[in-house]
Amino acid sequence: MSLVTVRDAARRLGVGYSTMKQWTYQGRVRTTRTPGGHHRVAESELERLEAQRGKGVGRRVKTPEHAVIVSLSGRNQLRGFVDEVRIEGLLAQVRLRVGDQTLTAVITRDAVNELKLRRGDEALAIVKSTEVMIARPAAAHGT
Repeated sequence: MSLVTVRDAARRLGVGYSTMKQWTYQGRVRTTRTPGGHHRVAESELERLEAQRGKGVGRRVKTPEHAVIVSLSGRNQLRGFVDEVRIEGLLAQVRLRVGDQTLTAVITRDAVNELKLRRGDEALAIVKSTEVMIARPAAAHGT
C-alpha cells in the first residue's frame, strides 16, 4: 500500500493543504497515522477522492479489482454526507445529510459493503423517478 503525505495529496487533488487537513479531521478523508502521529493518505483513497472530484472519469486509473468508476447520465444528484448506516439482515438504512435536510435510503447490505459506506463519508443520492409530488401545508394555500 503506497502512502503519501497530506500536503502531496492536497497538491494532487488541486486543493489547499488546510482544506485537506480539515477534510482529514472531519473524517472525509481516510488516513493512516505514522508512529510519529503524522497522517498519510493511501493511493486508493486518493483515487476515490479523484473520482468524486471528476478527475478519474474518462481515463484509466489504478483501482482495486472490485472497484468501478462510473460516469452517470442522471442529473438528479444530491451531494451530502453519511450521517448513519444501520444494517439489519439483508438490508441497510443509510441517512444522508444534504445541507440542512436528511434523506433516508434503504439499500442492500451488499451495496453498503461494496461502497464501504461509513459515517462521515461524502456520498451522492441519485434520484430516478417518473413522478414528482409537490406538497404545501394546508394554511399556505388558503381555504
